[in-house]
Amino acid sequence: MATDLIEINSENPEPAAIARAAEEISRGRIVGVPTDALYVLVADPLNLQAVGRVYASKGRDTLRSLPLAISDLLMAEDLGKDLDSRFYILARHFWPGPLTMIVPASAKVPLKVTGNTGRLALRQAKSPALNAIIEKIGHALIATSANISGEPTLCSGIELFAAMDGRIDLVLEGGLCAGPGPTTIDVTEPYWRVIKEGAISEKEIAERLQVR
Repeated sequence: MATDLIEINSENPEPAAIARAAEEISRGRIVGVPTDALYVLVADPLNLQAVGRVYASKGRDTLRSLPLAISDLLMAEDLGKDLDSRFYILARHFWPGPLTMIVPASAKVPLKVTGNTGRLALRQAKSPALNAIIEKIGHALIATSANISGEPTLCSGIELFAAMDGRIDLVLEGGLCAGPGPTTIDVTEPYWRVIKEGAISEKEIAERLQVR
C-alpha cells in the first residue's frame, strides 16, 4: 500500500483536500494531518478495524488509549463522563490549543479505543485542517501522535511521508509544525497530574486550577 501526499494551506485548507481526507477516513483508512502541536494520525474511532490499523501502523501497545480530537465542548461532554470543574476550567482557558486531558470515557467510546482502560484522552486542536475533517465526518476522530511508537513525533508532512510510507494512506502536507507538542494532563484522580509536559507548562495549569 503506497501512501499519497497532498499539499495544503494549513491555515485555509482546500475543500477538495478535506473531502479526500474525510473519504479516506470514512473507509477505515489513516490520514496524517498538521495541527498546532505537530502532526497527528487521524482515523475513525467507531471503526474497530481502523482502530486496529492505527495501533499496528505505530507499533503502539494496545493497552494504551488512543487520543481523540473534538471540535467543541459538547463533543467532549458526549464522549467523557463525570467531567468535573477542573476539566471545564482548563477547557475554557486552553482549548482550542495544545492541551490533552485524560477523562473517564462514556459508554459511547469503544473500549478498544481506550486501550481497555475506560479512560480517554481528549483535545480540541487549533487546526483548521483537522477541525474541518471532524466537521465533514460529523464526530470525534482518533488523533494520535504521528510517529512510530518510541520515536519522536514528526513535525512536517514530508518527514511523516518518509517515515511512515506504506503504513498510512494519506498525508496532508501543511508545512512545518514547530513547537514541543501538546501537554497531557490526567484529571481522572482526586489529584491531577501532568503525564507529559509540552507547550503548556505545569505552572500554567496549576495557576489556572489555583493550586498553591
